[in-house]
Amino acid sequence: MNVDTLRLALPSKGRMEDATLEFMRSSGLRVARPNPRQYTATIRAVPRAQVIFQRSGDIYRQVNAGNVDAGITGLDDYAEQRQDGDNTILILEDLGYSRCELVLAVPESWSHVNNLHDLAHLAGERRDENRELRIATHYPNLVTGFCRGHGIQDFLLETQYEGTLEMAPNMGTADLIADLSETGTTIKENHLKLLHGGTILKSSACLIGNRDTLRESGKLDSMRHVLELMEASLRSEGYYYLIANVAGSSAESVAEQIIQRPELAGVTGPTISPVYPKAGAGKWFDVTIIVDHEHLVTAIGHLREIGATGINAIPTKYVFEDRCKAFERLRAQAPMQNSK
Repeated sequence: MNVDTLRLALPSKGRMEDATLEFMRSSGLRVARPNPRQYTATIRAVPRAQVIFQRSGDIYRQVNAGNVDAGITGLDDYAEQRQDGDNTILILEDLGYSRCELVLAVPESWSHVNNLHDLAHLAGERRDENRELRIATHYPNLVTGFCRGHGIQDFLLETQYEGTLEMAPNMGTADLIADLSETGTTIKENHLKLLHGGTILKSSACLIGNRDTLRESGKLDSMRHVLELMEASLRSEGYYYLIANVAGSSAESVAEQIIQRPELAGVTGPTISPVYPKAGAGKWFDVTIIVDHEHLVTAIGHLREIGATGINAIPTKYVFEDRCKAFERLRAQAPMQNSK
């Protein structure tokens, strides 16, 4: 493998793997994997990149050790494992998928415990009785910091669980849990309830990198290619091109009608160009604006009101700005060793 090859770790199992491969595909970074049992792959759009499949929970350690240059994992794993002095940096915090929350949940039967203040009071009572409040979790660092920060000082973490944490209170092996939840359905089905204010972390898939290995100019160049496409793809989500024909005496008069509703006139304003219609069809102009999904139907209604026809709504694929902000942040944290 060339020393300039960018090594990118992706999750190797379950829904995180499927969602990550779909995210890469939708960003224009399709992963070419000869067969599902192979743990290496390539990205056709980035020739000097190699994909290495790893368990999501191991990706932070591999990046931090420099065994790979960058990787996609959960923000929960990044936040749990990160320590001061580590070489791992957060490049893109939210890739828009695998969203969940790390939450505290207690038995439904605890009618007197509904928020963090109640939990702190219960922990104090247990302490006075020489008993400890037991919390089952896979995230000891995050849970400890959160509880201490909210006045819950007396508790014992139970971390030796390989299966479903939601069963721990029912089995009597813990009093409450701190676990990831997407919808809260599993928590409710196991006769648990969420605590008000008990959200420890809002997590999603994120992109992390190694500060030292990414300083090499060849790898940083490949990383820029990846970040340009990821950032532009993420920015485009929820935006549509609206294209329509509008009759008018001039481009200026058509523009005036459209910008009567500034919030519907596109990100920076409409693009208007003449249409060369058939004989006797009058004077027409082609109008293009970009609107977000929230204003899509309203914008179509506004175009109809001013006589637009043939309205097309096309999802945007990429939205590039004047610079790639993610790459600028990365370059500030990992400046090139050999600037060109």
